[in-house]
Amino acid sequence: MATNDIRKIIEAGKARLGVEFGSTRIKAVLIDPAGNPIAQGDHDWENQLVNNIWTYDMKDVWAGLQDCYAKLLADVKAQYGVGIAKLDAIGFSAMMHGYIPFDGDGKQLVPFRTWRNTITGPASEALTARLNFNIPQRWSIAHLYQAILNEEPHVPQIRFLTTLAGYVHWMLTGEKVLGIGEASGMFPIDSETNQFDAGMIASFDELVADKGFPWKLEQILPKVLMAGENAGCLTAEGAKLLDVSGQLQPGIPFCPPEGDAGTGMVATNSVAPRTGNVSAGTSVFAMIVLEKALKKVHPEIDMVTTPSGKPVAMVHCNNCTSDLNAWVKLFGEFAEAMGFKADANQLFGTLYRKAMEADADLGGLLAYNYFSGEHITGFEEGRPLFARTPDSRFTLANFMRTHLYAALSSLKIGMNILLDEENVQVDQILGHGGLFKTKGVGQSIMAAAMNVPVAVMETAGEGGAWGIALLAGYMADKQADESLEKYLSEKIFAGKMGDVIAPRAEDVDSFNAYIQRYSAGLPIERAAVECIKL
Repeated sequence: MATNDIRKIIEAGKARLGVEFGSTRIKAVLIDPAGNPIAQGDHDWENQLVNNIWTYDMKDVWAGLQDCYAKLLADVKAQYGVGIAKLDAIGFSAMMHGYIPFDGDGKQLVPFRTWRNTITGPASEALTARLNFNIPQRWSIAHLYQAILNEEPHVPQIRFLTTLAGYVHWMLTGEKVLGIGEASGMFPIDSETNQFDAGMIASFDELVADKGFPWKLEQILPKVLMAGENAGCLTAEGAKLLDVSGQLQPGIPFCPPEGDAGTGMVATNSVAPRTGNVSAGTSVFAMIVLEKALKKVHPEIDMVTTPSGKPVAMVHCNNCTSDLNAWVKLFGEFAEAMGFKADANQLFGTLYRKAMEADADLGGLLAYNYFSGEHITGFEEGRPLFARTPDSRFTLANFMRTHLYAALSSLKIGMNILLDEENVQVDQILGHGGLFKTKGVGQSIMAAAMNVPVAVMETAGEGGAWGIALLAGYMADKQADESLEKYLSEKIFAGKMGDVIAPRAEDVDSFNAYIQRYSAGLPIERAAVECIKL
């Protein structure tokens, strides 16, 4: 589309905005009515480990959002010479799960406990047994029940419990709501009603009845909304919070706030049965849309939904590229010390491509990428670890491919349950996230790990911010009885298949052999956790 045409769209208030709070970056993407990205802004941020709890300060939420939006405005001004006064629709998303409780006056009761925490083991185990439904440690209800088990004094004061996406949406619109995909990471969803499961809510209330809390669970949870529903409008106060320049006018409609899992599904058109996607960045998770229910409850598998309510099996791992990124940064420091200045893309590209020259057995090298705990393999804490024998073939290619394999090993262990034990059928996986930025490398490694063809679209780099912008567009454009699946397939992704890499037998064998070495070496990681204290 010509620059002048885009300028007219923006001036007419017909552009749509999506913003996602990722674990290391806040990103805003502006799209046109056809779903094409036309401008963007971002802001880097990091979680902190405070009193052994992974958290973000809420001041950083707003400072980061305002900086991100200001950079979007600057991009729009630079490209099109205009500002933004109106928008057709807005959507917000964020990393799923976690725990943010508030009292009746809207005061936050404890610091935000993020998805990365593995401190709710007793609650997770007890709720899974009681509800006969896997309740992962990350889920909001596990955090709530653990706080109850810990007899934390704030619990009786709770009047609202939400996630990061729900919190930001509430502050900007005044609405205490969540999209169904995000809600499914708080508490189980009943697929018949597309609401929180009423029977399980009653069971939870019965479980804690002797505590005498002045609330029932249903009273403190957000309202659940489906993709395409209106979730409120930008308030005057919200407009000031978002846009400190004062250009943006209130009254803009919002779509339901979603989690990064749901926006990843949308961004890869993986919302129909037998489709799946993998998001690989700081954490990694695979989302497989199911044809039928699983045979049994698996503690390694989360059951969530698409933004339109279809059942999804989710394999979520806390650790993916953090350790890999740290090694690349180290090599960058070495290059700089030698007088060679390499930018990040060049560094990653060079080292990732080198990994494709590795021996089939990776020279016998072994790595664990555990910056934090990993529930798939039973760790509440993690220690990044690299090990080798004296006679290992310690080459750069073997070293880099070992860390690429390590980044996906926990995911591989979880996916084996779905593909082998449950015989779930997947036609193709679509990949997105930082692991796939170097063309062909992360994609090939993922295909080997999944033993399923992996596609990456040109838009994969846009990620969840683009996905939530598309959900905002779906709300704005939805025709009567037009499903999300139809909207995406016919209006956004028509004819766009992406680059597909099928798994090579030798790579699958290589990854399977590595997983055997990785599983056998888990006691090494356990010893590191026990012996190296934080």
